[in-house]
Amino acid sequence: MKAELVFTGTELLLGQILNTNAQYLSQQLSTIGVDVYFHTVVGDNPNRIKEVFIQAFGRADVVITTGGLGPTMDDLTKEMAAEALGLDMEIHPQSLKEIEDFFQRLGRPMAESNRKQAMFPRKAQVLPNSVGTAPGAIIEHAGRKVIILPGPPFEMRPMFENSVLPYLRELTGINPVTIISKVLRLQGIGESLMEEKIADLLQNQINPTIAPLAKTGEVQLRVTAKASTREAGLSLIDGVVKEIEGRLKPYIFGYDDETLEKVVGQKLREGQQTISLAESCTGGLIASKLTDVPGSSEYLLYGVVSYSNKAKMDLLKVQEETLMAHGAVSKETACEMAQGVRAIGQTSLGLAVTGIAGPGGGSDQKPVGLVYIALASENTTLCEEFHFRGDRATIKELTANAALNMVRKFLANK
Repeated sequence: MKAELVFTGTELLLGQILNTNAQYLSQQLSTIGVDVYFHTVVGDNPNRIKEVFIQAFGRADVVITTGGLGPTMDDLTKEMAAEALGLDMEIHPQSLKEIEDFFQRLGRPMAESNRKQAMFPRKAQVLPNSVGTAPGAIIEHAGRKVIILPGPPFEMRPMFENSVLPYLRELTGINPVTIISKVLRLQGIGESLMEEKIADLLQNQINPTIAPLAKTGEVQLRVTAKASTREAGLSLIDGVVKEIEGRLKPYIFGYDDETLEKVVGQKLREGQQTISLAESCTGGLIASKLTDVPGSSEYLLYGVVSYSNKAKMDLLKVQEETLMAHGAVSKETACEMAQGVRAIGQTSLGLAVTGIAGPGGGSDQKPVGLVYIALASENTTLCEEFHFRGDRATIKELTANAALNMVRKFLANK
């Protein structure tokens, strides 16, 4: 079954509110085998709303709308759906009574305009609203199916779950756990290179499907299978995941909800390793990420935000000669920071970052986005140079993730 989701409201087009209904409905529909091919957002204009309905009827088996069910003149979803289907509107007596009772419970008079919320296209199956005044509706006419829901999420979600999901499950005959996904999370590789390494899999995908997604500091691959049972779906996914792992394993740090900081923490705990941090350009972001994981006090023992040269010298014992000769943003300084914080923290590892987050402070020799990350252990000190792009917040995020990934790779090779 193919669905199109239509969201009415000029406030959505203006960006005044976030369209969380789109994400919620797409996620819910995927669990029952309904493919969402289009999201359409349209303002509170009757001609455009009607045009959107006519267009959607031509390319979807079911059209689901949210918004435009209020009592005001610009709430026009039901009216335009009726016009597009060639149906008359009429009062639904039970809905009118429930709206009147709603206002009576509040001890407030009901405005005449609220009667509009009890008007529905003829033949509509009216859906009760347990928390508001706007009922929804399911309309079947001339082979077309329209599901009309209120816009506020706290009204829309219970109506969808209580009334619409059972209706759609009966139509599709699909068990709600027949679409299974697994997300592979990667660090240290760009989206384009990742796609190049699995280009044949992407070009020949049918079931399961593979969807790349780039996020700040990582890329993801979502493998999704449709099957008659959960076990069959997992079996389909496992075969594709193994093929991807064979090509991208060095970059895969986790699956599904496994964050980089969670994986690094687990490896530190398993190896009975401890770590201290010396952060300059990230300003404590790495420490914040690691301490987002419960129990991180077992392995994160010490953290220093050494933003100034004085702090680098006083706290981390970076040599003044090093700073004078190479600068604060250099391989040499990063290594001494890592060694210094490891010594004062008395930990297995010392991790340090120094760089230029911007937007100012860069030069031709040391541009904005230049970052050095060093990792000191008992026997060696490693350092990598990075050139990141983006605004200040993005460069800090990319640096923190790259630093954590450096620890992950080091522990994986021990």
